Amino acid sequence: MAVVASAPGKVLMTGGYLVLERPNAGIVLSTNARFYAIVKPLNNNIDPEILAWTYVKLTSPQMSRETIYKMSLEHLTLQCVSSRQVSVSCTILAHLIVSQCLLLSYDSRNPFVEFAVQYAVAAARAKFDKDKKDILHKLLLQGLDITILGCNDFYSYRNQIEARGLPLTPESLASLPPFTSITFNTEEEKGETRKPEVAKTGLGSSAAMTTAVTAALLHYFTVVNLPSLSEDQHHEKESTVDIDVVHEIAQTAHCIAQGKVGSGFDVSSAVYGSQRYVRFSPDVLSSAQDAIKGKSLEEVINDVINGKWDHERTKFSLPPLMNLLLGEPGAGGSSTVSMVGAVKKWQKSEPQKALETWKKLSDANSALEVRLNMLSTMAKEHWDSYRSIIDKCSLHKSEKVSSDTDWKSEFLYGIVEDLTHPGSIQWMELSSEPTEAEIVKALLGARDTMLEIRFHMHLMGQAAGVPIEPESQTKLLDATMNMEGVLFAGVPGAGGFDAVFAVTLGNSSSNVAKEWSSLNVLALLVREDPRGISLETGDPRTK
Repeated sequence: MAVVASAPGKVLMTGGYLVLERPNAGIVLSTNARFYAIVKPLNNNIDPEILAWTYVKLTSPQMSRETIYKMSLEHLTLQCVSSRQVSVSCTILAHLIVSQCLLLSYDSRNPFVEFAVQYAVAAARAKFDKDKKDILHKLLLQGLDITILGCNDFYSYRNQIEARGLPLTPESLASLPPFTSITFNTEEEKGETRKPEVAKTGLGSSAAMTTAVTAALLHYFTVVNLPSLSEDQHHEKESTVDIDVVHEIAQTAHCIAQGKVGSGFDVSSAVYGSQRYVRFSPDVLSSAQDAIKGKSLEEVINDVINGKWDHERTKFSLPPLMNLLLGEPGAGGSSTVSMVGAVKKWQKSEPQKALETWKKLSDANSALEVRLNMLSTMAKEHWDSYRSIIDKCSLHKSEKVSSDTDWKSEFLYGIVEDLTHPGSIQWMELSSEPTEAEIVKALLGARDTMLEIRFHMHLMGQAAGVPIEPESQTKLLDATMNMEGVLFAGVPGAGGFDAVFAVTLGNSSSNVAKEWSSLNVLALLVREDPRGISLETGDPRTK
């Protein structure tokens, strides 16, 4: 029977760069864009008496890729199989392998899925007693058939939309079939497999994919029991051992696959959903990094599962009647790795200046979190007033934002700290009673705090020589913050040219999307969904 699991993509709203180091926190929002993994037996009739290995078939329909691996059941190593490597003792799969693997090249390998498979099997062995290990062995001898599917939101379809002469609107995006194939390069070398041209939107596809595959496999092996989104539990049991095991194995697979131990916020949000996140100490993965030194994979994963995972996460989501909107400017991508490297180099060259900037950024990030939590509390305690003022503010501009980046000089003179400055008057005029006025002050406080975050991120980018908030993005963000119903806007994660986000009030998102379209920005279909991993009821393509 097939197991289908899904994990959400993410938007890092605050904590870019800082979240790499403890104890700095980041606010990460999970989204309704989900990656799916479907796991089922590859074959039911393989003779367990003659095999010390099995097959793993990985299919990615969106990239027109199908890879078959041969997995050692002793060492759990994976080997990409070609027609020349097929053993005659496995006649059942021979035709399948010959017909498919002749088209394969090593470029089609997916290290994230490979490590997820190896570590999930090792985790099952580490946690099972002898009887369960025997059952697992028989299950593995049937082979693993894995299909991965990512929602369209993970990938850029801007070129396809423009090629069809359609407007850059969410409606054009929504007209594409679900799980649309990725565009292929037009040039193709003679005799070589085509390489997919994958333009991404920065939602963390590799983390969501790794998490979905890990979760599906662990559920398939009965190591964990995944929650279902249909239960609408919002992961109230998210601290259970089952979900934690998924997190630990997915983090390990993702870090080893990318060749470094990152902050892990993307995997954490894929597992647990929206949250305030403080990273784990990298030492917890030292065993996995040293796996080549003679330890068996089962021992390594046992060390990982029993290690000291000291990450911190606190439930977080946007206040009611607020919406996350993501826009694709089409200005070309940015390399997060090289930008992080440049910032780290700057930290070493100017440690005192870097420390001061990080302290100010950390304080501003914390202040935004406090203000948004305050608004959530206000909504709970004064719902009628909250709903009324949000509805009114959604139809008006909050304040005038200059398009020539004057907001930067405002911070140099401390002007934005004063909520009574002339730019704040439009929303303030809408309040009809004291509670509404307090809510507006909290809204404007959150807005000004985001401006402060942008200011310090911009300075950090200038000092490090990287475009964390490039001039083109600054103009776009200023224009966005001057639209009706926009609370604030920024560049997510490490910044650069990839994307911008806005937090809008009430029903203003559609109007913002239209204005973005006039600025050559494609508003994506992504929205915040605070839920993490989920067990699905079936193949998402049949829904």
